[in-house]
Amino acid sequence: MAESGLNVTIVYDNENEDGFTGGWGFSCLIDTGETKILFDTGWDGCALLHNLKKIHISPREIGKVVLSHQHWDHIGGLPVLLEAHPGMEVYVPASFSGRLKDEISARAKLIEVSGATEICHNVYTTGELDTDTKSMKEQSLVVDSGSGLYIITGCSHPGLTGIINSASQFGTVTGIIGGLHGSTEYGVLDGMRLVAACHCTVHKEEIATKFPDAFKAVGAGWELFIPTC
Repeated sequence: MAESGLNVTIVYDNENEDGFTGGWGFSCLIDTGETKILFDTGWDGCALLHNLKKIHISPREIGKVVLSHQHWDHIGGLPVLLEAHPGMEVYVPASFSGRLKDEISARAKLIEVSGATEICHNVYTTGELDTDTKSMKEQSLVVDSGSGLYIITGCSHPGLTGIINSASQFGTVTGIIGGLHGSTEYGVLDGMRLVAACHCTVHKEEIATKFPDAFKAVGAGWELFIPTC
């Protein structure tokens, strides 16, 4: 009998495994077995589609897109994705610019996120969190394995403490995947089973040294299976 769980695959990153295209930005596919969610889209939509094809995923299989924040390297691939699959659900922080929301809503089902929200079974958003930039907020995804939470971040502009505190309303955080920006909040990573730092993470070497058992060097093509209880 097959073990139940979720698959998490990085499909866009600065670093890449053989056969995958790299580029500045981030995108991650979460496959729950029932729903495929794309978190961010990187910058280059053609590279994104290439990498999705590499893992045998058609854009038409993706039911939901969640955008962390409105920086170009996280949303640039969206037009190409929507051209391939118009009408899908796109979750954005409610603070996205009005013009950008208008552009998205013309080609997709726009869902504005303010507070913590269930995206589908076992997958949640933290809701939009404050950053150092007053006009921009950012959301992260939270994946519940039943025995611990895994956070998927875009750039961690709100800071790791704020992101982890928000995610903790759903349970105990045991792993984090994504861009950690210039964060030096190393203490909040204590006890993590996984720290897969990529994209905009400035202090990878320090994190790897402090958390050698948890740290993973990852890029486009890296895959993680998370068993669910």
